[in-house]
Amino acid sequence: MASPLDPHHCYPALLARDARFDGQWFVAVKTTGIYCRPICRVRAPKMENCLFFPTASLAEAARFRPCLKCRPELAPAARPWSAMDASEVLAREAARWLDECRPEDATLPALAAHLGVSERHVRRVFTAVHGVAPLQYLQTRRLLLAKQLLTDTRLPMAQVALAAGFSSLRRFNAAFADHYRLSPTALREGRSVRRSSNDGADASNVHELRLELRPPYQTTALLQFLAARAIPGVEQVDLEARTVGRSLRLCQTGQADVLGWVAVQFPLDDAERPQVRLQLSASLWPQVAALMPRLRRWLDLDADPHAIAAALGDSLGPSALGLRLPGTLDRFELAVRAVLGQQVTVAAARTLATRLMARFGEPLPTELDAPEGVTHAFPAAATLAHAAVDDIAGLGMPGRRAQALIHLAHQWPVLAFAQGRGDVQDTLQELAALPGLGPWTAHYMLMRGWSWPDAFLPGDVILRQRLESRAGAPLRPAALAQAAAVYAPYRSYAVLQLWREASVLGRPNRPPALTPTKLLAPVQEGSP
Repeated sequence: MASPLDPHHCYPALLARDARFDGQWFVAVKTTGIYCRPICRVRAPKMENCLFFPTASLAEAARFRPCLKCRPELAPAARPWSAMDASEVLAREAARWLDECRPEDATLPALAAHLGVSERHVRRVFTAVHGVAPLQYLQTRRLLLAKQLLTDTRLPMAQVALAAGFSSLRRFNAAFADHYRLSPTALREGRSVRRSSNDGADASNVHELRLELRPPYQTTALLQFLAARAIPGVEQVDLEARTVGRSLRLCQTGQADVLGWVAVQFPLDDAERPQVRLQLSASLWPQVAALMPRLRRWLDLDADPHAIAAALGDSLGPSALGLRLPGTLDRFELAVRAVLGQQVTVAAARTLATRLMARFGEPLPTELDAPEGVTHAFPAAATLAHAAVDDIAGLGMPGRRAQALIHLAHQWPVLAFAQGRGDVQDTLQELAALPGLGPWTAHYMLMRGWSWPDAFLPGDVILRQRLESRAGAPLRPAALAQAAAVYAPYRSYAVLQLWREASVLGRPNRPPALTPTKLLAPVQEGSP
């Protein structure tokens, strides 16, 4: 099988073990039948023995097995944000849906119905873009997740099989042995759950996974962003310990919501391995396959920091190197908080969200043994949909905003935004058309709810002030848009960096403390 990537371009990066290419491609060694990440510490093979594949799925389709040392299942994912034609958009949305849907829903008919196209068309387009058929892509993802669960946890074998998306333990054993020529039991016995000293992890924790990333990573900036918006009881951020714990509600069609919690530990210093350590409540382990892509987007682990810094240019790029775009684990929560944050400061929006949670939130079951400070789940859409306007407005907001929240909850989850599907412009129009939502709120929802990297919030006062400061003169709307366009396709990261600049300079996104009576007073829209 011919190599899909030029070895003359990839081989020098392999010799350098260049972390910038981790997850962007994989190297397969013809003499061993094994494929690795470009950062693998084993002795580099000769170039004539190497094949370079853009995805793990392609390497496995060529009958190569994943390396047990560098563990391709831990590699950051490639996230191409460049302009794509309709076929590429369709194929990438199909891959995203396969990554995040429940295992029992992951069928070709269901995928075609979700995309609104025929099964033949989705199979043809998917294969053309990804190099493998949809179900083959899904099988690779399932096997790699199972390999990670076998290596890093002591979950029972049957639970590993179901969590990875296999319908039975027999099917799992057969698929694993066929693809990797190794039984799941042999892998677990060989690796156990021991962590090497190089991993720096606690071997006594049997329910911990690792999520790797491309360095550099501005951990402090991300934690400060989350801490400023953390709702007491829902999210707990410890800047000193570099940890985040939060509750999570998983909504499943036709089934009761699943409540649980997640906790992540970031490296304490740059000398540690570039990864975060993840713990989940027992209730969420069966959902780990669908959760993993969400968790990675929440912390923006798959971003390419060097590409982003290059796009932001000399004025923003150097200081933004390693900056990450905080996403969300709950799009409904993010949407509600975006509405609460309209025309008020971050502190005021957080106060309103705290009151909303105290009034309508749901206590976590005590048996979940949640981290300290994590006690409640954010209100469900159904709860707010049936709330009275006066009950919500009484928390300290205008009646029209309370009505907007109730209308949003009634529309959930049929909105394209809620399902993460559809064209960006169509989704923006859908959100902006909802009562009480405007362009700024819609863009903010897309920026964090979809982890869309190229949003620039219209009407944001702070952004206008920072760009005018750079230009040295006031900017009309057309000139303002042109000034922001130079940061495409990573304008969301420019937004974060400009907000940070304003915070350092003591601009409006660091407002004076508000008394409760001032929470109703509108502040200029644009406080991040």
